[in-house]
Amino acid sequence: MTEDNAPRPRTHLAQPPLDRLGVAELEAYIIELRNEVTRAETEIARKQGHRATADSVFRRP
Repeated sequence: MTEDNAPRPRTHLAQPPLDRLGVAELEAYIIELRNEVTRAETEIARKQGHRATADSVFRRP
């Protein structure tokens, strides 16, 4: 199996116990989560762009 085809371990974000966090800590946690979502969406868009480029190069008539 090549490195590109090797199964990737699935990672999960740490889930702190929310009942132990104060309001300010919860707000900071939400900001961190939104930043992570933005980062993932940016990566998805980048990969879709690469895919679209490859599809246009290798498109069959």
